[in-house]
Amino acid sequence: MSSRVPVSLRETFNIQKANPRNQALLFNIGVIRNIVFVYFILRWSSKAARQLRGYGIIGTIVIFYNYLRSTAYGIILRAPGVKGKVKAQLDEATAKLEEKMVVRDPNLVRHLALPKNGISADKIREELAKLADLKHTNWETGQVSGAVYHGGKELLDLQTDCMRLFSVSNPLHPDVFPGVRKMEAEVVAMVLSMFNAPPGGAGVTTSGGTESILMACLSARNKAYVEKGVTEPEIIIPKTAHAAFDKAGYYFKMKVHHVEIDPNTYKVDLKRVAKLINYNTVLLVGSAPNFPHGIIDDIQGLSRLALRKKIPLHVDACLGSFIVPFLEKAGFKSEPFDFRLKGVTSISCDTHKYGFAPKGNSTLIYRNSQLRAYQYYINTHWTGGIYASPNLSGSRPGSLIAGCYASMISMGENGYISSAHAIVSCAQRLATGITENLSPDLFVMGEPLVSVVAFTSKTIDIYDLADELSKLGWHLNALQDPPAVHMACTTLTIKSVETLLKDLGEVLVMVKARGKGAAKGDTAALYGVAGSVPNRSVVGSLATAFIDTLFKA
Repeated sequence: MSSRVPVSLRETFNIQKANPRNQALLFNIGVIRNIVFVYFILRWSSKAARQLRGYGIIGTIVIFYNYLRSTAYGIILRAPGVKGKVKAQLDEATAKLEEKMVVRDPNLVRHLALPKNGISADKIREELAKLADLKHTNWETGQVSGAVYHGGKELLDLQTDCMRLFSVSNPLHPDVFPGVRKMEAEVVAMVLSMFNAPPGGAGVTTSGGTESILMACLSARNKAYVEKGVTEPEIIIPKTAHAAFDKAGYYFKMKVHHVEIDPNTYKVDLKRVAKLINYNTVLLVGSAPNFPHGIIDDIQGLSRLALRKKIPLHVDACLGSFIVPFLEKAGFKSEPFDFRLKGVTSISCDTHKYGFAPKGNSTLIYRNSQLRAYQYYINTHWTGGIYASPNLSGSRPGSLIAGCYASMISMGENGYISSAHAIVSCAQRLATGITENLSPDLFVMGEPLVSVVAFTSKTIDIYDLADELSKLGWHLNALQDPPAVHMACTTLTIKSVETLLKDLGEVLVMVKARGKGAAKGDTAALYGVAGSVPNRSVVGSLATAFIDTLFKA
């Protein structure tokens, strides 16, 4: 039988077919191809199995549905015609932001380049006095949630004097500024003592709660890589945990699992946490309390889980700071949350909140120094010399450490117990007043034990209430998922809590009478859009415009 394949090709094919070396090469290529294929199948299957185990079939379907819905909506927003309208609305919103935030006062000097000649000290003081007098939210009346936690003139004067003494100091040079090194070490030691750290406990100061959280996540990531070889780190946090944990995931390439909370207690659901744990889990997180609702998570349950699974547990006490350690001594109910729980490996605590230190102060403390070392950066090969840094910053203002140190030793334990008693009493008065006088229209979320009281409504748009309160000078924090607002009580709130309850009652009557068809204020408009669209890229663009506006000169 004749073949249609040319003789030359038949001969070439037969030669190659007969060549054992070619056969071995083809066989090896096939094996490698199959191994790679199987590897990717197993890798995908493993991820799918973890997803199903962690979120369940229904939860996984919901996540996938929301992803498709968000993607589809994003495509629509980029469609011709729609894209132009969206951009026009964003430009309009950005212009309003600039009009509201960027000061254009002919009486104020604008410096868009260095002045040719230096300005005199008197002129500078005069200029800064004008800037201090610009129209702003009046925090002194106690109508602002959080922000300024003490505000007393005597403490402020002390901080200013102490900061002036160390205005040129830098902890990067401990030989040049030994006093700063001493103060920083003692600030850490005092915070370790407050949170019942064991012998060998260690810590660092940072620039704020976000850096403390970032460093805790970095330490956990590095620990898992060094000790277990984990290259795809994951952390498990309550959905109410601070956004800094998501920031850490973004910066350090860690997958962040958000766990639902109990709808009644507003604490993290421990069963869901347990289902999400796998080999790549490098950190569990609980809050004491969380920012949105002021609720302390079940840290005791998380501790047991962390010990059983041999995973670090971080407790975010940035907001609770110098209140949660003193709840019992101040005569209030408390819950276990500190190093007395064996599973707790690190705690973040903001000294610049209820520790009343100048802004730019926080601490991160660990059960032992080995955990702390995982956050260090050390470079022994730099041409500029051996470089070692304990946290994100290189140079740091020693003046802030001096202000923090002075604040802490000025207040003392009894001072902090007294302030905790006054602030928590204020928060409880607010919660009780809402429950007894404003329900069922308003109800408090969970059982807040510290300083934050969050409340919401099933009968009105809670954001309308917040907007009306802002017209009366109140500045409460807007929350979402679910819609709510909260008040973080401070020493300044103590004198204004009765006025807040009175204003809440009057505004509630007004909003109910007005009905749902009324025009929306800024808060209601923004969060109404955020909660009604499946893709939040537009809201993200507004947030970007807001940040850009901050730097408009």
